[in-house]
Amino acid sequence: MLVNNAGNHEDALLATMAVDSWRRVVATNLEGVFHGCQVVLPTMISQRGGRIVNVSSLSALLAPAGQANYAAAKAGVVALTQSVAKEVARIGITVNAVCPGFVETEALAQLAGDERKAAQMKIPMRRFGRPEEVAATIRFLASAEASYITGSVLKVDGGIL
Repeated sequence: MLVNNAGNHEDALLATMAVDSWRRVVATNLEGVFHGCQVVLPTMISQRGGRIVNVSSLSALLAPAGQANYAAAKAGVVALTQSVAKEVARIGITVNAVCPGFVETEALAQLAGDERKAAQMKIPMRRFGRPEEVAATIRFLASAEASYITGSVLKVDGGIL
């Protein structure tokens, strides 16, 4: 099993985004997934089975302003997931993506007062997700119970999209 879960932000409007910022974000968020999959696939293919879960983001499906680099990279993760899933499905390997929305992490801890409340108001459940809720989703996709699920993109977002 492989869980690709790396991410970084360097938010800026595209017109003023530094090329190095674009490259770093794409390298971490998309190329990292490519390299992770490429490393494990030969073993999974020889064993005729395995699970890959790629952590994308709700930004891949609902791209916010100021995150062109991040949203593009995470959308690339979704496309990579679906393409690789088709390549290896017949040999018992599943490849799926999880798209978390707002989750209580250090990044969200930086939101203060009104900004935090405004973010919660965008979520139909009116709360942020918990890391363990995302982990449970990943655990399910990695389990034998999910053996017929591949190429799927599962949102964990409290109903935003």
